[in-house]
Amino acid sequence: MRRNTILNQLMQLLHGKGFWQIVTKYDGDRYCKKLSCSQELAILLFAMIKDLTSFREISTGLMVHMDKWVHIGIQTVARSTLSDALARRPYRIYEELFHRFLERCHQYAPGHSFRVKVPVFTQDATLVSLCLSAYPWARYRRRKGALKLHMLLDHEGTLPSFVRMTSGKVHDVRVVKDSTYDFPALPPDSILTVDRGYMDYAWLHSLEQQGITFIIRAKSNMAYRVVGQHGEVKKERGIVADELIEFTHFYEQKAYPRRLRLIRYTYTDTKGNEQEVEVLTNNMKLAATTIAALYKGRWEIEEFFRWIKQNLKIKTFYGTSENAVMTQVWVALIVYLLLSFIKHQTRYAYSMLELLRVIRERLLGFESLLELLRVNYERLKKRLSFGEQLAFY
Repeated sequence: MRRNTILNQLMQLLHGKGFWQIVTKYDGDRYCKKLSCSQELAILLFAMIKDLTSFREISTGLMVHMDKWVHIGIQTVARSTLSDALARRPYRIYEELFHRFLERCHQYAPGHSFRVKVPVFTQDATLVSLCLSAYPWARYRRRKGALKLHMLLDHEGTLPSFVRMTSGKVHDVRVVKDSTYDFPALPPDSILTVDRGYMDYAWLHSLEQQGITFIIRAKSNMAYRVVGQHGEVKKERGIVADELIEFTHFYEQKAYPRRLRLIRYTYTDTKGNEQEVEVLTNNMKLAATTIAALYKGRWEIEEFFRWIKQNLKIKTFYGTSENAVMTQVWVALIVYLLLSFIKHQTRYAYSMLELLRVIRERLLGFESLLELLRVNYERLKKRLSFGEQLAFY
């Protein structure tokens, strides 16, 4: 009799009519004998959540649970079979599965914490370093390989609403400008925060014409003149200056002929030192403190990159081919969506890392995931201190 493990319950969230349509679209199970697309996804989810680092670890980790294979729905954990599947099965299957499940996650995502009632996004990119001798297709510099992960983060639910993987040589701003990368059209009146690497005046002007508010860190060598004061300076709240400026350089003025707002504010870093930041925005209505808070909120995408690098497998890879690496990154992002979906649906009170650890420990257990997440750990400690046992129903 087949029983439902935690891993099966995660797979059921991803499975459905849409999943099999994607597999059929890309001939994912063509010439497949033992390791179907569904089985490969289950094994990769197991490996990601368990934090396994190699094919040998994956094979050994599943071999000791051979009695549960029938419940998981797998038939083989041979290293060569899994290696061939990662190298040959199109990574587009998992890319499309990610985007389909993302639509479902957006339906349950909570709102952002900013004091504005419009969507807030942050665009940024991060490098994933690769060994050039093992990954010759990912040449970045003469002796270094790298993959660049470009992402648009939706602050409602902290969800990656746009993801592109490119060579490390591709400049950040090229992805948002070049139509071949399909950067999405943002809703009018939305707010986009970016770092100074996206300082392209023509692109910023195009955002202005679309009715989108942008907040970008100013470059230190920017040529401009102050044409007036915009608002009251509130030094007690960290605002040093709030000025109206226009560019003085010919080409910059031609690319962006309108006035901008330059806000200078201070903050205290983690070491206790006071730092000063200058940001540019085309929004003339919001308070300077709100603009500063929105730009500070851009740090969420840095935390997102750090979290997936530290807790999901996108720094060390199982295969060395481009297809294998792309597959692994997309599955890692799917795991993040699963955790976000579960946290938002169940209103899990603890952090995403805590949720990952709980699922990791009971991944092949037969209890209900909902019941597992309803355990009150403080109450559990007290009960265990009196020698009581916990039963899952």
